[in-house]
Amino acid sequence: MALRTYGTMAVDWEQRVDLERLRTERLARAKRALAESELGALLCFDMNNIRYITATHIGTWAIDKLVRFCLLPQNDEPIMWDFGSAARHHKLYSPWLGEDRSRAGISTLRGSVQGRAEAVAQKIKTELAERELLGEPLGIDIVELPVLRALEAEGITVVDCQALLQDVRMIKTEDEITLLNTACAMVDGAYGELFRALRPGFRENECVALVNKVLYELGSEHVEGVNAISGERCSPHPHVFTDRMLRPGDPAYFDILHAYNGYRTCYYRTFAVGSASRALVDAYKRCRDILDHAISLIRPGVTTADVVAVWPKAEEFGFPDEEAAFALQYGHGVGLSIWEKPIFSRLVSFEYPTVVQEGMVFALETFWPASDGWSAARIEEQLVVTKDGCEVITRFPAEELLVAGGGQPTAGGPLAGIRESQSNLNSADLPPVDAVVEGSRLEGATLDPS
Repeated sequence: MALRTYGTMAVDWEQRVDLERLRTERLARAKRALAESELGALLCFDMNNIRYITATHIGTWAIDKLVRFCLLPQNDEPIMWDFGSAARHHKLYSPWLGEDRSRAGISTLRGSVQGRAEAVAQKIKTELAERELLGEPLGIDIVELPVLRALEAEGITVVDCQALLQDVRMIKTEDEITLLNTACAMVDGAYGELFRALRPGFRENECVALVNKVLYELGSEHVEGVNAISGERCSPHPHVFTDRMLRPGDPAYFDILHAYNGYRTCYYRTFAVGSASRALVDAYKRCRDILDHAISLIRPGVTTADVVAVWPKAEEFGFPDEEAAFALQYGHGVGLSIWEKPIFSRLVSFEYPTVVQEGMVFALETFWPASDGWSAARIEEQLVVTKDGCEVITRFPAEELLVAGGGQPTAGGPLAGIRESQSNLNSADLPPVDAVVEGSRLEGATLDPS
């Protein structure tokens, strides 16, 4: 175990995350990739790319507005356009940007404001012209059609730079890894509280509320989502919680996605409520075995194709093809967003393999439906690739299926952890039903039809 775990605060007596180094190294990686490309500049509307390049942030409420944008020209520093008040705030509190590079300016607010597409294009054209970059391709990560058309009307050649920025962000710096490890430690704590709270009558939405409370109290910046799936909802996986009440014998699995200083988690765990059926125990073991086999392969030099080759085909767990089963046996990079490069999937990794490298941080997640037709297990581990293997940074126990809220006392001792929710199925010594019925007839008794 090489990674250290710190508190969430900065202190003067211990070297923890070096935020200045974090900002500097991220921007340096982006500049280096741009210099090695054929692009004249990068124009970003994706808030995660904006944060990576400029280290600015105004809250996740803006993540779907496509209203903020930054420009990184060749051989120059980034320029940030933001809400006027935010731009003024950056001048006061983000000195690494510089006063002249934090500017007021907005895009179209998803088409709700007219005339802004042309204003954006004019701003970008002015900056490119000053640097003699108008004849060079402009790389954009995501763009609204009116903005794209306005840029093209100004004679600017627009090309995609999503893949380039995915490559830039794929290898994590020392401080990024520390932040990701801290984010996972916070989820460790959330799972501890959740496990203790699981009981019959507790609802999926209450599970989500509890996790949010714990994470925000620990210092989370944003809880992106909590998948809370229980009972017969487990197979097929619906990917969204409801107000369903937990019941004795239920499977329940959760995915906790949150951000600490921008860095995310994707972290599944499966529990049984009160007790576990034999079918769920078997499904969990299969799910765990598939995941452990994949983790055992992780080291620099292997490819995503090598890893997914050991995972079952879609047809083996009830799906017609790999597209239909996409993201059930899965892996993905984790950083300022989830589902970054590299991607592990039988759908794409054989044709487009990626070489695993030291410094990558990604999650591997597996799923297995139980033989009863409604239970299922889902487990996920987040890990850091080291020089000779990997280190798992999701530490809430998952080697075996955990039973929450069980062990109720009976006359013969604690209630068994492995039992069927239909009590009659736990009575192996009972005579067959036909024999009971026949015996009743012989004795002249009548059976209660209820």
